[in-house]
Amino acid sequence: MSESITPPAPPPPANSADADFQLVQRTVAGDDKAYELLVLKYQRRIERLIGRMVRDVDLVEDIAQETFIRAYRALHQFRGEAQFYTWLYRIAVNTAKKALVDMKRDPTVSEAAFRSSDDDDETYRPGNEPISDESPDTILAAKEIAAAVNAAMEALPNELRQAVTLREIEGLSYEEIAEVMNCPIGTVRSRIFRAREAISARVKPLLDSQSGKRW
Repeated sequence: MSESITPPAPPPPANSADADFQLVQRTVAGDDKAYELLVLKYQRRIERLIGRMVRDVDLVEDIAQETFIRAYRALHQFRGEAQFYTWLYRIAVNTAKKALVDMKRDPTVSEAAFRSSDDDDETYRPGNEPISDESPDTILAAKEIAAAVNAAMEALPNELRQAVTLREIEGLSYEEIAEVMNCPIGTVRSRIFRAREAISARVKPLLDSQSGKRW
């Protein structure tokens, strides 16, 4: 009696992390075109992140390029324990901070940083403005709130600003932020909480003043 042969199970579909790791392995093996794919995939996200840390837009492209050069040189150290973009974000943050320290400048965040955020009930959304039409009053209110958010962000210590940017704008998890910022997850939660409190303290009076108005 012949034994039935069970066909091998199909391989599981590759997710983004697996695909990134495969590209990393191909690059380390000498396939530079694989690294070009990683650069294309993450260049815009890295430039957005740097743009929120650096006011001078002329520096963003140079710092992003330096980030990818540093990542390429260290690629053999990437073991896949974390997601590639988390590892890359950490390099980008450190590269931006070094560039700013070298020029004796402080990181700042532009108003545009708060025009988007992920859908997450834990996420503070300073972009939620009381707008129902484009009347002059609502436009003025939106500008006042955006200015308040921007001022609150610029007043934050660097560590708080970086943590809340990675959470609110880039949508990283607390665990990923802890890895990017090289600190305990409890510290990340504390920094984000303090940043939200500081931003809320600036924005809430404006929201309260607008709540009684009819648009």
